[in-house]
Amino acid sequence: MTQKTIGYVRLQWTCPACGSRNPGPQKTCANCGAAQPAHVEFEQAAQEELVQSEDEVRRAQVGPDFHCAYCGARNPADAQVCTQCGADLSEATARVSGQVVGAFRPGPQPDRVCPSCGTLNPATALKCARCGSAMAAPVPSSAVEAGAPGRGAGVFLLVGGITLVGIVAALLFLITKTSDVLGTVQSVSWMRSITVETLLPATYQTWREEVPYDAELGRCTLRLHHTQESPAPNSREVCGTPYVQDTGSGYGQVVQDCVYEVYAEWCEYAVMEWQPVRVETLDGNDLAPRWPEPQIDGSERLGNRSEQYEIIFATDGPVYTYRTRSLDLFSRCTIGSRWILRVNQLGDVTAIDPSP
Repeated sequence: MTQKTIGYVRLQWTCPACGSRNPGPQKTCANCGAAQPAHVEFEQAAQEELVQSEDEVRRAQVGPDFHCAYCGARNPADAQVCTQCGADLSEATARVSGQVVGAFRPGPQPDRVCPSCGTLNPATALKCARCGSAMAAPVPSSAVEAGAPGRGAGVFLLVGGITLVGIVAALLFLITKTSDVLGTVQSVSWMRSITVETLLPATYQTWREEVPYDAELGRCTLRLHHTQESPAPNSREVCGTPYVQDTGSGYGQVVQDCVYEVYAEWCEYAVMEWQPVRVETLDGNDLAPRWPEPQIDGSERLGNRSEQYEIIFATDGPVYTYRTRSLDLFSRCTIGSRWILRVNQLGDVTAIDPSP
């Protein structure tokens, strides 16, 4: 993902001494004269316009301001000595920069109410036009959206997770907890099947370059294949919502995160594959299961085989059914033989063993 710069805007900061808001490039409070301390962060203006002055753009690009290690005064990044006390700035501390302060606000913003007298003022006003009180900074939309609903969702997920764990534990108990029941083989049955296959066209979809060489190509359409940082054939640039990053100089850099969406041909194709055309089945009620013998022609072949065996047990209580795919186990279940049945809490037989 690449980052494109759209331009620069003036940020603001709130004086901790008197509460007045000041333009970001201004280093001292316009109301009380106090210098901006190092811990006071820059804020986003209620309404933003890209600066046009080449001098301001240069000041925004030169880097974060420094606070003098001796007097604390804020100095531009390219200053050699403190503009207030003349001290060497080699030990000065640079302001934090690079953090996102909010989405870019280029359009007109609604008027805001003065917190002191209730008068409506333009969104860009730093002081109330009626009483002169400092206008509070607007609440970022991201702060509103990240409030209580997120915590509520977290509680909901926690409770839901606990409930799900309880249900799974209960099901595991019902399935794995078994008791032994003595049963006698009452009857048996078996069923065996063989699939007959023939070559038929099968249709698939994939990227054009991955279509098998011997396939019959069908309809192709352009589809998003991947994203990358540089342009390529069949690509288009897609950028996100512009947002403002603090440069540490009183200005914000307006940027967009962009990627190039690369498109490629997504195609249908057909290949000949062995596919089922019918299933032949044989069943019985003895202990000598047999396979069916399908009649096939030169265009067919025998495919998958399946087998299933069923044993009915009589007990002092319910009649139980046990199904298996083991021919060896099935062949030992002679009529009248006695077996120990492992029965779970759902009434299903999970295993059988010969009775001693």
